[in-house]
Amino acid sequence: MGNSPHIVSIHILDDDSLLNIFYLYRPFFLGEGNEYERLYGQWDEGRWWYRPAHVCQRWRNLILGSASYLRLSLLCTIRTPIQNMLAHSPSLPLTVDYSNENDITTEDEEGILFALQQRDRVRHLRLYYPVRNLRKLVMAIDGEFPILEYLILETLTEDSTALMLPETLQTPHLRHFALNGFACPIRPRLHPASTSLVTLFLIIDHRSAYFRPNILLEWISFMPQLEGLAIGFTFPVPNLDVERQLTHTPITTRITLPNLRLFQFQGVTTYLEAFVCLITTPRLEGLEIQFFEQLTFPFPRLAQFIHTTENIRFDDAVILFEDEQIRMGMSFREADKYAFAVTVDSCHFYRQVSSVAQISNSLSQVFSAVEHLTLRRRVHGQSPEERNNVDRVEWRKLLRSFSNVKTLRVDDALVKELSRCLRWEDGELPLELLAELQELTYIGSRDTGDVFASFIDARQNAGRPVILVHHN
Repeated sequence: MGNSPHIVSIHILDDDSLLNIFYLYRPFFLGEGNEYERLYGQWDEGRWWYRPAHVCQRWRNLILGSASYLRLSLLCTIRTPIQNMLAHSPSLPLTVDYSNENDITTEDEEGILFALQQRDRVRHLRLYYPVRNLRKLVMAIDGEFPILEYLILETLTEDSTALMLPETLQTPHLRHFALNGFACPIRPRLHPASTSLVTLFLIIDHRSAYFRPNILLEWISFMPQLEGLAIGFTFPVPNLDVERQLTHTPITTRITLPNLRLFQFQGVTTYLEAFVCLITTPRLEGLEIQFFEQLTFPFPRLAQFIHTTENIRFDDAVILFEDEQIRMGMSFREADKYAFAVTVDSCHFYRQVSSVAQISNSLSQVFSAVEHLTLRRRVHGQSPEERNNVDRVEWRKLLRSFSNVKTLRVDDALVKELSRCLRWEDGELPLELLAELQELTYIGSRDTGDVFASFIDARQNAGRPVILVHHN
Protein backbone atom coordinates (compact mmCIF):
# COMPACT_ATOMS: atom_id res chain seq x y z
CA MET A 1 0.00 0.00 0.00
CA GLY A 2 3.03 2.27 -0.47
CA ASN A 3 3.22 5.05 2.16
CA SER A 4 -0.34 4.55 3.35
CA PRO A 5 -0.69 4.58 7.14
CA HIS A 6 -3.08 1.62 6.82
CA ILE A 7 -0.41 -1.02 6.19
CA VAL A 8 -1.45 -4.24 7.94
CA SER A 9 0.82 -7.14 8.85
CA ILE A 10 -0.06 -10.62 7.64
CA HIS A 11 0.22 -11.71 11.27
CA ILE A 12 -3.16 -10.15 11.93
CA LEU A 13 -4.69 -13.22 10.25
CA ASP A 14 -6.03 -15.80 12.66
CA ASP A 15 -4.95 -19.44 12.53
CA ASP A 16 -8.04 -20.61 10.65
CA SER A 17 -7.48 -18.03 7.90
CA LEU A 18 -3.82 -18.95 7.58
CA LEU A 19 -4.64 -22.63 7.52
CA ASN A 20 -7.16 -22.06 4.74
CA ILE A 21 -4.51 -20.21 2.71
CA PHE A 22 -2.04 -23.07 3.20
CA TYR A 23 -4.68 -25.60 2.18
CA LEU A 24 -5.45 -23.76 -1.08
CA TYR A 25 -1.73 -23.42 -1.80
CA ARG A 26 -1.18 -27.18 -2.02
CA PRO A 27 -0.11 -28.68 -5.39
CA PHE A 28 -2.55 -30.37 -7.75
CA PHE A 29 -1.27 -33.93 -7.35
CA LEU A 30 -2.62 -34.01 -3.81
CA GLY A 31 -6.14 -34.45 -5.10
CA GLU A 32 -7.28 -31.62 -7.35
CA GLY A 33 -6.73 -31.11 -11.06
CA ASN A 34 -7.15 -33.56 -13.92
CA GLU A 35 -5.78 -37.06 -14.27
CA TYR A 36 -2.59 -35.96 -16.02
CA GLU A 37 -1.76 -33.47 -13.28
CA ARG A 38 -2.29 -36.12 -10.67
CA LEU A 39 -0.07 -38.73 -12.30
CA TYR A 40 2.44 -36.83 -14.38
CA GLY A 41 2.64 -33.40 -12.79
CA GLN A 42 5.53 -31.86 -10.91
CA TRP A 43 5.71 -33.94 -7.77
CA ASP A 44 8.64 -31.91 -6.52
CA GLU A 45 5.93 -29.46 -5.50
CA GLY A 46 5.51 -31.82 -2.57
CA ARG A 47 8.06 -29.58 -0.90
CA TRP A 48 5.54 -26.72 -0.97
CA TRP A 49 5.27 -26.54 2.81
CA TYR A 50 9.04 -26.41 3.50
CA ARG A 51 9.39 -22.64 2.97
CA PRO A 52 6.28 -21.39 4.87
CA ALA A 53 7.21 -23.70 7.74
CA HIS A 54 10.44 -21.68 8.11
CA VAL A 55 8.80 -18.25 8.16
CA CYS A 56 8.23 -18.25 11.91
CA GLN A 57 7.56 -20.57 14.81
CA ARG A 58 3.82 -19.87 14.70
CA TRP A 59 3.56 -20.91 11.04
CA ARG A 60 5.71 -23.97 11.64
CA ASN A 61 3.58 -25.14 14.56
CA LEU A 62 0.37 -24.49 12.60
CA ILE A 63 1.56 -26.39 9.53
CA LEU A 64 3.01 -29.38 11.36
CA GLY A 65 0.04 -29.44 13.73
CA SER A 66 -2.26 -29.80 10.70
CA ALA A 67 -0.13 -32.32 8.80
CA SER A 68 -3.02 -34.67 8.08
CA TYR A 69 -5.38 -31.90 6.94
CA LEU A 70 -2.71 -30.37 4.70
CA ARG A 71 -1.54 -33.84 3.56
CA LEU A 72 2.09 -33.06 4.24
CA SER A 73 4.74 -35.46 3.04
CA LEU A 74 8.52 -35.68 2.80
CA LEU A 75 9.88 -35.77 -0.74
CA CYS A 76 12.35 -38.54 -1.51
CA THR A 77 13.87 -37.84 -4.91
CA ILE A 78 17.08 -37.71 -6.94
CA ARG A 79 20.18 -36.47 -5.10
CA THR A 80 18.38 -36.41 -1.76
CA PRO A 81 20.17 -37.99 1.25
CA ILE A 82 17.16 -40.08 2.24
CA GLN A 83 18.51 -41.71 5.40
CA ASN A 84 19.78 -38.43 6.79
CA MET A 85 16.56 -36.58 5.89
CA LEU A 86 14.31 -39.16 7.55
CA ALA A 87 16.47 -39.25 10.65
CA HIS A 88 16.08 -35.48 11.21
CA SER A 89 12.50 -34.87 10.02
CA PRO A 90 9.02 -35.33 11.49
CA SER A 91 7.50 -38.77 10.95
CA LEU A 92 5.40 -37.75 7.93
CA PRO A 93 4.21 -39.81 4.93
CA LEU A 94 6.67 -40.18 2.08
CA THR A 95 6.50 -39.12 -1.56
CA VAL A 96 8.99 -41.28 -3.46
CA ASP A 97 9.60 -39.80 -6.91
CA TYR A 98 12.53 -40.84 -9.10
CA SER A 99 12.95 -40.48 -12.85
CA ASN A 100 16.03 -40.79 -15.03
CA GLU A 101 16.60 -41.95 -18.58
CA ASN A 102 20.14 -43.02 -17.67
CA ASP A 103 21.34 -45.65 -15.24
CA ILE A 104 20.47 -45.07 -11.61
CA THR A 105 23.31 -43.94 -9.33
CA THR A 106 24.34 -46.04 -6.37
CA GLU A 107 23.28 -43.29 -3.95
CA ASP A 108 19.82 -42.93 -5.50
CA GLU A 109 19.27 -46.69 -5.57
CA GLU A 110 20.13 -46.93 -1.89
CA GLY A 111 17.80 -44.03 -1.15
CA ILE A 112 14.88 -45.60 -3.03
CA LEU A 113 15.35 -49.00 -1.38
CA PHE A 114 15.59 -47.39 2.06
CA ALA A 115 12.41 -45.36 1.45
CA LEU A 116 10.55 -48.45 0.24
CA GLN A 117 11.45 -50.22 3.49
CA GLN A 118 9.24 -47.64 5.25
CA ARG A 119 6.13 -49.38 3.86
CA ASP A 120 3.75 -47.88 6.39
CA ARG A 121 4.81 -44.34 5.39
CA VAL A 122 4.92 -44.43 1.56
CA ARG A 123 1.90 -42.51 0.21
CA HIS A 124 3.08 -41.63 -3.32
CA LEU A 125 5.40 -43.79 -5.41
CA ARG A 126 6.53 -42.93 -8.94
CA LEU A 127 9.48 -44.52 -10.73
CA TYR A 128 10.59 -43.95 -14.35
CA TYR A 129 13.72 -45.94 -15.16
CA PRO A 130 15.21 -48.24 -17.80
CA VAL A 131 14.09 -51.85 -17.41
CA ARG A 132 17.46 -53.02 -16.11
CA ASN A 133 17.20 -50.59 -13.18
CA LEU A 134 13.48 -50.82 -12.55
CA ARG A 135 13.50 -54.61 -12.30
CA LYS A 136 15.47 -54.57 -9.04
CA LEU A 137 13.44 -51.72 -7.57
CA VAL A 138 10.11 -53.39 -8.35
CA MET A 139 11.13 -56.45 -6.35
CA ALA A 140 11.27 -54.19 -3.29
CA ILE A 141 7.64 -53.13 -3.78
CA ASP A 142 6.29 -56.13 -1.93
CA GLY A 143 4.22 -56.75 1.14
CA GLU A 144 1.57 -54.33 2.39
CA PHE A 145 1.74 -50.59 1.77
CA PRO A 146 -1.15 -49.52 4.02
CA ILE A 147 -1.36 -45.83 3.01
CA LEU A 148 -0.13 -46.02 -0.61
CA GLU A 149 -2.44 -43.95 -2.82
CA TYR A 150 -0.32 -43.34 -5.95
CA LEU A 151 1.57 -46.11 -7.77
CA ILE A 152 3.12 -45.11 -11.10
CA LEU A 153 5.76 -47.36 -12.65
CA GLU A 154 7.08 -46.87 -16.18
CA THR A 155 9.93 -48.41 -18.13
CA LEU A 156 11.88 -45.95 -20.24
CA THR A 157 13.50 -48.54 -22.51
CA GLU A 158 12.20 -51.54 -24.42
CA ASP A 159 12.95 -55.07 -23.28
CA SER A 160 12.18 -58.54 -24.58
CA THR A 161 10.05 -59.37 -21.53
CA ALA A 162 7.55 -57.44 -19.46
CA LEU A 163 8.07 -56.73 -15.78
CA MET A 164 5.71 -58.10 -13.15
CA LEU A 165 4.56 -56.75 -9.81
CA PRO A 166 5.44 -58.92 -6.81
CA GLU A 167 2.78 -61.45 -5.84
CA THR A 168 2.86 -60.27 -2.23
CA LEU A 169 2.03 -56.62 -2.99
CA GLN A 170 -1.01 -55.30 -1.12
CA THR A 171 -2.36 -51.75 -1.51
CA PRO A 172 -5.67 -51.47 0.36
CA HIS A 173 -5.99 -47.69 -0.21
CA LEU A 174 -4.62 -47.35 -3.74
CA ARG A 175 -6.39 -44.58 -5.67
CA HIS A 176 -4.19 -43.81 -8.68
CA PHE A 177 -2.54 -46.64 -10.60
CA ALA A 178 -0.43 -46.36 -13.78
CA LEU A 179 1.81 -48.98 -15.37
CA ASN A 180 3.87 -49.09 -18.54
CA GLY A 181 5.86 -52.16 -19.54
CA PHE A 182 4.30 -54.62 -17.10
CA ALA A 183 2.55 -57.96 -17.55
CA CYS A 184 -0.59 -59.04 -15.73
CA PRO A 185 -1.15 -55.57 -14.23
CA ILE A 186 -4.26 -56.49 -12.25
CA ARG A 187 -4.78 -59.81 -10.53
CA PRO A 188 -7.44 -61.07 -8.13
CA ARG A 189 -5.29 -60.10 -5.14
CA LEU A 190 -5.69 -56.43 -6.14
CA HIS A 191 -9.48 -56.56 -6.50
CA PRO A 192 -10.15 -55.44 -2.90
CA ALA A 193 -8.01 -52.35 -3.57
CA SER A 194 -9.71 -51.74 -6.92
CA THR A 195 -12.90 -50.50 -5.29
CA SER A 196 -11.14 -47.24 -4.33
CA LEU A 197 -9.32 -46.67 -7.64
CA VAL A 198 -9.93 -43.23 -9.13
CA THR A 199 -7.40 -43.40 -11.96
CA LEU A 200 -6.23 -46.42 -13.98
CA PHE A 201 -3.69 -45.94 -16.80
CA LEU A 202 -2.28 -49.08 -18.43
CA ILE A 203 0.15 -49.04 -21.37
CA ILE A 204 0.76 -52.55 -22.71
CA ASP A 205 3.85 -52.84 -24.88
CA HIS A 206 4.45 -56.61 -24.77
CA ARG A 207 2.25 -59.11 -26.60
CA SER A 208 2.53 -61.49 -23.66
CA ALA A 209 0.71 -58.91 -21.52
CA TYR A 210 -2.23 -58.51 -23.92
CA PHE A 211 -5.69 -58.96 -22.37
CA ARG A 212 -9.04 -59.41 -24.11
CA PRO A 213 -11.89 -56.90 -23.85
CA ASN A 214 -13.89 -59.17 -21.55
CA ILE A 215 -10.94 -59.31 -19.13
CA LEU A 216 -10.77 -55.52 -19.09
CA LEU A 217 -14.49 -55.33 -18.41
CA GLU A 218 -14.09 -57.79 -15.54
CA TRP A 219 -11.36 -55.64 -14.03
CA ILE A 220 -13.22 -52.35 -14.17
CA SER A 221 -16.38 -53.94 -12.78
CA PHE A 222 -14.53 -53.75 -9.43
CA MET A 223 -13.90 -50.00 -9.83
CA PRO A 224 -17.09 -48.00 -9.20
CA GLN A 225 -15.13 -44.86 -8.22
CA LEU A 226 -13.12 -44.70 -11.45
CA GLU A 227 -12.80 -41.18 -12.91
CA GLY A 228 -9.96 -41.63 -15.40
CA LEU A 229 -9.31 -44.71 -17.54
CA ALA A 230 -6.56 -45.08 -20.17
CA ILE A 231 -5.82 -48.34 -22.00
CA GLY A 232 -3.10 -48.36 -24.62
CA PHE A 233 -1.58 -51.12 -26.73
CA THR A 234 1.68 -50.12 -28.43
CA PHE A 235 1.40 -53.00 -30.93
CA PRO A 236 -1.43 -53.51 -33.45
CA VAL A 237 -3.49 -56.58 -32.55
CA PRO A 238 -5.26 -57.66 -35.79
CA ASN A 239 -9.01 -57.03 -35.80
CA LEU A 240 -9.59 -60.66 -36.83
CA ASP A 241 -7.83 -61.91 -33.69
CA VAL A 242 -10.10 -59.83 -31.47
CA GLU A 243 -13.16 -61.06 -33.38
CA ARG A 244 -12.13 -64.70 -32.91
CA GLN A 245 -11.61 -64.15 -29.18
CA LEU A 246 -15.03 -62.55 -28.85
CA THR A 247 -16.60 -65.48 -30.69
CA HIS A 248 -15.15 -67.96 -28.20
CA THR A 249 -15.73 -65.82 -25.09
CA PRO A 250 -18.62 -63.44 -25.85
CA ILE A 251 -19.14 -60.44 -23.57
CA THR A 252 -22.63 -60.26 -22.06
CA THR A 253 -22.42 -58.25 -18.82
CA ARG A 254 -23.07 -54.51 -19.03
CA ILE A 255 -21.10 -52.27 -16.65
CA THR A 256 -21.84 -48.75 -15.43
CA LEU A 257 -19.01 -46.40 -14.49
CA PRO A 258 -20.98 -43.62 -12.77
CA ASN A 259 -17.98 -41.33 -12.09
CA LEU A 260 -15.84 -41.78 -15.22
CA ARG A 261 -14.92 -38.40 -16.75
CA LEU A 262 -11.98 -39.29 -19.02
CA PHE A 263 -11.51 -42.35 -21.25
CA GLN A 264 -8.45 -42.81 -23.46
CA PHE A 265 -7.81 -45.74 -25.76
CA GLN A 266 -5.04 -46.77 -28.15
CA GLY A 267 -5.42 -49.87 -30.28
CA VAL A 268 -7.69 -51.28 -32.99
CA THR A 269 -11.33 -50.50 -33.75
CA THR A 270 -12.70 -54.00 -33.01
CA TYR A 271 -11.33 -53.92 -29.46
CA LEU A 272 -12.82 -50.49 -28.80
CA GLU A 273 -16.19 -51.50 -30.28
CA ALA A 274 -16.31 -54.60 -28.08
CA PHE A 275 -15.55 -52.49 -25.02
CA VAL A 276 -17.81 -49.44 -25.44
CA CYS A 277 -20.88 -51.47 -26.38
CA LEU A 278 -21.09 -52.79 -22.81
CA ILE A 279 -20.21 -49.77 -20.67
CA THR A 280 -22.33 -46.83 -19.57
CA THR A 281 -20.59 -43.59 -18.60
CA PRO A 282 -23.18 -40.93 -17.72
CA ARG A 283 -20.60 -38.31 -16.60
CA LEU A 284 -17.94 -38.78 -19.31
CA GLU A 285 -16.47 -35.42 -20.42
CA GLY A 286 -13.46 -36.45 -22.49
CA LEU A 287 -12.98 -39.26 -25.02
CA GLU A 288 -9.56 -39.63 -26.67
CA ILE A 289 -8.80 -42.41 -29.16
CA GLN A 290 -5.70 -43.37 -31.12
CA PHE A 291 -5.73 -46.02 -33.83
CA PHE A 292 -3.03 -47.76 -35.75
CA GLU A 293 -3.29 -47.55 -39.52
CA GLN A 294 -5.94 -49.91 -40.85
CA LEU A 295 -8.00 -50.34 -44.01
CA THR A 296 -11.47 -49.76 -42.58
CA PHE A 297 -12.94 -47.82 -39.66
CA PRO A 298 -16.44 -49.08 -38.81
CA PHE A 299 -17.86 -47.50 -35.63
CA PRO A 300 -21.54 -48.37 -35.20
CA ARG A 301 -21.19 -48.97 -31.45
CA LEU A 302 -18.90 -46.01 -30.83
CA ALA A 303 -21.42 -43.66 -32.45
CA GLN A 304 -24.17 -45.05 -30.22
CA PHE A 305 -21.92 -44.78 -27.16
CA ILE A 306 -21.23 -41.09 -27.81
CA HIS A 307 -24.93 -40.38 -28.31
CA THR A 308 -25.73 -41.86 -24.89
CA THR A 309 -23.05 -39.76 -23.17
CA GLU A 310 -24.66 -36.44 -22.35
CA ASN A 311 -21.47 -34.46 -21.69
CA ILE A 312 -19.65 -35.35 -24.94
CA ARG A 313 -20.98 -32.41 -26.93
CA PHE A 314 -19.27 -30.05 -29.38
CA ASP A 315 -19.85 -27.63 -32.25
CA ASP A 316 -16.28 -27.13 -33.45
CA ALA A 317 -13.97 -29.61 -35.24
CA VAL A 318 -10.32 -29.36 -36.26
CA ILE A 319 -8.74 -31.91 -38.62
CA LEU A 320 -4.96 -31.79 -38.84
CA PHE A 321 -2.99 -33.78 -41.44
CA GLU A 322 0.63 -34.35 -40.41
CA ASP A 323 3.53 -36.38 -41.80
CA GLU A 324 2.71 -39.56 -39.87
CA GLN A 325 -0.65 -38.92 -38.21
CA ILE A 326 -4.11 -37.46 -38.59
CA ARG A 327 -5.60 -35.66 -35.60
CA MET A 328 -9.28 -34.86 -35.24
CA GLY A 329 -10.41 -32.76 -32.29
CA MET A 330 -13.96 -31.77 -31.39
CA SER A 331 -14.99 -29.24 -28.76
CA PHE A 332 -17.17 -26.24 -28.16
CA ARG A 333 -15.73 -23.20 -29.88
CA GLU A 334 -13.12 -21.41 -27.77
CA ALA A 335 -12.96 -24.32 -25.30
CA ASP A 336 -9.51 -25.09 -23.86
CA LYS A 337 -9.74 -28.86 -24.35
CA TYR A 338 -11.33 -31.38 -26.70
CA ALA A 339 -14.41 -33.32 -25.69
CA PHE A 340 -13.71 -35.93 -28.38
CA ALA A 341 -10.41 -36.55 -30.16
CA VAL A 342 -9.28 -39.18 -32.66
CA THR A 343 -5.71 -39.80 -33.85
CA VAL A 344 -4.76 -42.25 -36.60
CA ASP A 345 -1.23 -43.34 -37.46
CA SER A 346 -0.80 -42.96 -41.22
CA CYS A 347 2.09 -41.79 -43.39
CA HIS A 348 0.64 -41.29 -46.89
CA PHE A 349 -1.60 -38.32 -47.46
CA TYR A 350 -4.05 -40.11 -49.75
CA ARG A 351 -4.52 -42.79 -47.04
CA GLN A 352 -4.97 -40.08 -44.43
CA VAL A 353 -7.81 -38.44 -46.33
CA SER A 354 -9.40 -41.83 -46.98
CA SER A 355 -9.17 -42.74 -43.28
CA VAL A 356 -10.71 -39.45 -42.16
CA ALA A 357 -13.46 -39.89 -44.75
CA GLN A 358 -14.28 -43.35 -43.38
CA ILE A 359 -14.20 -42.19 -39.77
CA SER A 360 -16.38 -39.15 -40.44
CA ASN A 361 -18.79 -41.27 -42.48
CA SER A 362 -19.09 -43.84 -39.67
CA LEU A 363 -19.67 -41.02 -37.16
CA SER A 364 -21.73 -38.77 -39.44
CA GLN A 365 -24.63 -38.65 -36.96
CA VAL A 366 -22.21 -37.43 -34.29
CA PHE A 367 -20.43 -34.95 -36.56
CA SER A 368 -23.70 -33.43 -37.74
CA ALA A 369 -23.50 -31.26 -34.61
CA VAL A 370 -20.36 -29.51 -35.92
CA GLU A 371 -20.96 -25.93 -37.11
CA HIS A 372 -17.33 -24.79 -37.38
CA LEU A 373 -14.80 -26.90 -39.28
CA THR A 374 -11.06 -26.24 -39.66
CA LEU A 375 -8.84 -28.22 -42.06
CA ARG A 376 -5.12 -27.90 -41.46
CA ARG A 377 -2.01 -29.39 -43.04
CA ARG A 378 1.42 -29.54 -41.37
CA VAL A 379 3.89 -31.39 -43.56
CA HIS A 380 7.66 -31.65 -43.82
CA GLY A 381 8.40 -34.63 -46.01
CA GLN A 382 5.66 -35.18 -48.63
CA SER A 383 5.68 -33.45 -51.97
CA PRO A 384 2.90 -31.41 -53.59
CA GLU A 385 2.61 -34.10 -56.27
CA GLU A 386 1.63 -36.70 -53.69
CA ARG A 387 -1.01 -34.43 -52.18
CA ASN A 388 -2.61 -33.90 -55.59
CA ASN A 389 -3.17 -37.64 -55.99
CA VAL A 390 -6.02 -37.64 -53.45
CA ASP A 391 -9.30 -38.58 -55.11
CA ARG A 392 -11.86 -35.79 -54.87
CA VAL A 393 -14.46 -38.46 -54.03
CA GLU A 394 -12.72 -39.00 -50.68
CA TRP A 395 -12.81 -35.29 -49.91
CA ARG A 396 -16.51 -35.14 -50.74
CA LYS A 397 -17.23 -38.16 -48.58
CA LEU A 398 -15.46 -36.37 -45.72
CA LEU A 399 -17.34 -33.09 -46.17
CA ARG A 400 -20.76 -34.77 -46.48
CA SER A 401 -20.40 -36.02 -42.91
CA PHE A 402 -20.32 -32.42 -41.65
CA SER A 403 -23.77 -31.58 -42.94
CA ASN A 404 -24.42 -28.57 -40.67
CA VAL A 405 -21.11 -26.72 -40.99
CA LYS A 406 -21.61 -22.96 -41.21
CA THR A 407 -17.99 -21.80 -41.24
CA LEU A 408 -15.11 -23.61 -42.97
CA ARG A 409 -11.50 -22.61 -42.37
CA VAL A 410 -8.81 -24.03 -44.69
CA ASP A 411 -5.01 -23.84 -44.46
CA ASP A 412 -3.08 -22.62 -47.47
CA ALA A 413 -1.60 -26.10 -47.99
CA LEU A 414 -5.10 -27.54 -48.55
CA VAL A 415 -6.68 -24.76 -50.62
CA LYS A 416 -6.07 -26.45 -53.97
CA GLU A 417 -7.22 -29.84 -52.64
CA LEU A 418 -10.50 -28.44 -51.33
CA SER A 419 -11.14 -26.25 -54.35
CA ARG A 420 -10.83 -29.29 -56.66
CA CYS A 421 -13.59 -31.16 -54.87
CA LEU A 422 -15.88 -28.10 -54.94
CA ARG A 423 -15.52 -27.40 -58.67
CA TRP A 424 -17.93 -28.14 -61.48
CA GLU A 425 -17.75 -31.73 -62.67
CA ASP A 426 -19.70 -33.06 -65.70
CA GLY A 427 -21.86 -29.99 -65.65
CA GLU A 428 -22.94 -30.45 -62.03
CA LEU A 429 -21.70 -28.68 -58.94
CA PRO A 430 -22.00 -30.74 -55.72
CA LEU A 431 -24.36 -28.30 -53.97
CA GLU A 432 -25.24 -30.97 -51.41
CA LEU A 433 -21.78 -30.48 -49.92
CA LEU A 434 -21.73 -28.02 -47.04
CA ALA A 435 -25.32 -27.04 -47.73
CA GLU A 436 -25.44 -24.82 -44.62
CA LEU A 437 -22.11 -23.11 -45.26
CA GLN A 438 -22.13 -19.34 -44.74
CA GLU A 439 -18.44 -18.44 -44.60
CA LEU A 440 -15.34 -19.94 -46.23
CA THR A 441 -11.99 -18.73 -44.88
CA TYR A 442 -8.70 -19.68 -46.44
CA ILE A 443 -5.34 -18.99 -44.85
CA GLY A 444 -2.02 -18.24 -46.50
CA SER A 445 0.17 -15.55 -47.99
CA ARG A 446 -0.86 -16.19 -51.58
CA ASP A 447 -4.06 -14.80 -53.10
CA THR A 448 -5.72 -18.00 -54.27
CA GLY A 449 -9.31 -16.90 -53.85
CA ASP A 450 -10.05 -17.40 -57.52
CA VAL A 451 -9.84 -21.18 -57.12
CA PHE A 452 -13.13 -21.05 -55.21
CA ALA A 453 -14.78 -18.76 -57.75
CA SER A 454 -16.97 -21.41 -59.39
CA PHE A 455 -18.17 -22.65 -56.00
CA ILE A 456 -18.93 -19.16 -54.71
CA ASP A 457 -20.75 -18.20 -57.94
CA ALA A 458 -22.81 -21.38 -57.99
CA ARG A 459 -23.85 -20.93 -54.35
CA GLN A 460 -24.81 -17.34 -55.10
CA ASN A 461 -26.91 -18.42 -58.09
CA ALA A 462 -28.58 -21.13 -56.01
CA GLY A 463 -29.63 -18.61 -53.36
CA ARG A 464 -27.14 -19.96 -50.79
CA PRO A 465 -24.48 -17.22 -50.70
CA VAL A 466 -21.13 -17.90 -49.04
CA ILE A 467 -18.77 -15.16 -47.82
CA LEU A 468 -15.15 -15.73 -48.88
CA VAL A 469 -12.51 -14.48 -46.40
CA HIS A 470 -8.74 -14.43 -46.85
CA HIS A 471 -6.27 -14.32 -43.93
CA ASN A 472 -2.49 -14.18 -44.18
